[in-house]
Amino acid sequence: MLINDRPLDDRQYDDARNVRASRRADIVWPIAVTVLAAGALVPAATAHAAPAPVTPSQVAESSARTVLESLAVKGRAPKTGYERSQFGQAWSDDVSVADGHNGCDTRNDILRRDLSDLTLKPGTNGCVVLSGTLDDPYTRTSIAFTRGSATSSKVQIDHVVALSDAWQKGAQQLSAEQRRNFANDPRNLQATDGRTNQAKGAGDAATWLPPNKSYRCTYVERQIAVKANYHLWVTAAEKQAMIRILSNCAAPEADSPQPAPAPTAPPQAGPSQTAPSSTTYANCTQARAAGAAPLYRGQPGYSAKLDRDGDGVACE
Repeated sequence: MLINDRPLDDRQYDDARNVRASRRADIVWPIAVTVLAAGALVPAATAHAAPAPVTPSQVAESSARTVLESLAVKGRAPKTGYERSQFGQAWSDDVSVADGHNGCDTRNDILRRDLSDLTLKPGTNGCVVLSGTLDDPYTRTSIAFTRGSATSSKVQIDHVVALSDAWQKGAQQLSAEQRRNFANDPRNLQATDGRTNQAKGAGDAATWLPPNKSYRCTYVERQIAVKANYHLWVTAAEKQAMIRILSNCAAPEADSPQPAPAPTAPPQAGPSQTAPSSTTYANCTQARAAGAAPLYRGQPGYSAKLDRDGDGVACE
């Protein structure tokens, strides 16, 4: 996610009030943009009852492809006017999507959903997560989470469809309420390793996919469903990347030390345009003239001075 999308300091959530506690459930948002519910979990004694979790499921390739074909294909719109605040206060509970108005901020809602072995902070009505364990679907690793100013960022909340990506592909036309819902919709949120989340930046399926290849099909299905529900479009390169992943849904890509085929890139890789490692650009005009823009963090030619909004993508 973008730097602007980083979770707020957990200390800001100490006075959250009413909430439910739930166990972690892998999310697969059915491509018909309908949630399949499983049996409800038994809530903690001090928490409100949780909505029924969704069951892990493999959405058929044909269903995902059908919805993908319904999405408009356009180029990226200018990023002009994008600010994190365009999507409302970070992790706002004032939303009409699932878990909205439950008395707890969205970050803690997702931590309770995705982590196991939870320890909740006393006096917060089951809201604030002090510790837990994340079985991270993006990296296929287990991450111990401990709340604190120096440790909370180890587990971050990813927007499956990044806010900046959404802004440039239709979210500018959404209402303020719709954008606030988008930023806090549990179906577009996933707890993951902090470094992996930062490496993703604002990448779409053409420039970033989870390192865990066995999760890529589910990840792309979720992106398609989110974009369909919020009437966002895809770029031509993004669509082709999605088609390639979906074609392997019946037999998900196995993890291996071999690099994934193009256009898939590892977390810190940029798009197909690359420049010699010694390449530098005095400004974005020069980078665009060289055909190297946009420049992604970790890509030759990228520099923080060209990335004014700090989202890991320069000269957009």
